[in-house]
Amino acid sequence: MKVVGLMSGTSGDGVDAALVDIRRQKSGLRVQLVAFHPLPYPRSLQQRILSASVSGTVSELCHLNALLGEWFANAALSVIRTAKLHPKDIDLIGSHGQTVHHLPHGIKDAGVGAIRSTLQIAEPAVIAERTGITTVADFRPRDIAAGGQGAPLTPGVHALLFRHPRRARLIVNLGGISNVTYLPRGSGFGGLVAFDTGPANMVLDGLMSRNTNARVSMDREGRLAARGRVDGRLLAKLLAHPYLSQVPPKSTGREAFGAKMLDDLLTMQQAQQLAIEDLLATCSRWTAEAVGTARRWISGGIDEVIVGGGGVRNRAIMAHLADVFTPVPVSTFESHGWDSKALESVAFAVLAYQTAMEQCGNVPVVTGATHPTLLGCIVPNRPGWIKRLRSPKRRR
Repeated sequence: MKVVGLMSGTSGDGVDAALVDIRRQKSGLRVQLVAFHPLPYPRSLQQRILSASVSGTVSELCHLNALLGEWFANAALSVIRTAKLHPKDIDLIGSHGQTVHHLPHGIKDAGVGAIRSTLQIAEPAVIAERTGITTVADFRPRDIAAGGQGAPLTPGVHALLFRHPRRARLIVNLGGISNVTYLPRGSGFGGLVAFDTGPANMVLDGLMSRNTNARVSMDREGRLAARGRVDGRLLAKLLAHPYLSQVPPKSTGREAFGAKMLDDLLTMQQAQQLAIEDLLATCSRWTAEAVGTARRWISGGIDEVIVGGGGVRNRAIMAHLADVFTPVPVSTFESHGWDSKALESVAFAVLAYQTAMEQCGNVPVVTGATHPTLLGCIVPNRPGWIKRLRSPKRRR
C-alpha cells in the first residue's frame, strides 16, 4: 500500500511529506521510503503560525486551518510528483497537521475535573478534496480522550524500524522539541520507554530570530554555537527547569519552551552580557543534557544512540550528545538507512495505515492512556473507499 505521511513540527517551518510503501509480511510490516519532499513555509507564514500558537484569535485560527490544509495538500501532491506517480496511485494520506497548542496536564473545569487538550490544524477535508485521496488526521486527541497525553506517537514506529535483537538502542528525535524512545534488546513493545525530553530547535531558532530581528531564522549547521563557549551559570539554571525532572509519561511543547522561555533567556543574555555564540552554545548543551536525563527513567543499558530530526545537522548539538553519552556510540538515522528529516512524516504514514487497517496506533505505556486505541479521524475520498483499500491487491 502506498501512503503519504505529512508532518509539521513545533518549529512551524514547513511541511515534510514522505511517500512510503507499506506491506504486511509474516514478520510484521515492511516500510520503505519511496520519496521525500520538504515544503518550507514562507517566513511570514511561519511567524503567523507561531503568533497564533500564543495569542491567535478564533478568526485567525479558523483561517489558518483552511490555509494550512492547502499547504499540506500541495506537499502531498509534490511528493507524489517527486516519485513520478499520480494521486490515483496513492491509497492513503496520514496528516499530523500543525500543532498550535498542547495542554497534556489539563485545566480544571467545574464539574468535569481536569480537561486535557491538544490542537492541530491543517484541515483534512481540504487535503482530501485537493488530492482526491482518503486522509487520516487528528491522531492525538483520541489518545488524550483515553487518558493519555497524545504524545509522543512515534515510538511504536521507532520500534518497528529500529528494534534490534542484540543491541539496546536509544532513538533521539531533535525536532522543535526533543524526544527519545528506548528500545531494549529483542522484539515487540516490551520494555519500551519514550517521552519528550524538552528543548531543541525551537529554542535555538527562536534565539536566532530574536537576536537578528527576524533576519535569520536558524543557526545553520550550528556554526555559531560551535564557536561559542558554554556558560556554566546559565546552564545550571536551565538544567533546573522543572520539566527535566518530571517523571514520564510526559510531553511538552511551545507552552513550556516558547515565547516566555525566549524572553527569560534574552533577559539573562543581557544581564550576563553573553554573545549570541555563547548563548547558542549554552542552549545546545542544554538540549544534549536534557536528552541525557532520559537515563534516569531507563532501567537497562544503552548500547548505542541513534539520532534523527532536523537537529541532527547541528554540529554543536551532535558534539554535545557524543560527550554526554560517552563511551556509548552516537550515530544518525542516515547510518541506518533512514533520512533524518523524513522519519516523522514516515511515522504518520504508518499510523494512518494502522488506523485504516483497524490497528491501534498508540502505546499506552508511553502516553499514559488507559488502553490501546485507534487514532485519528478519516475523511474518505469517495464512497466505497474502505472496500477498495482492503482489497487483496491494495494490501500487498
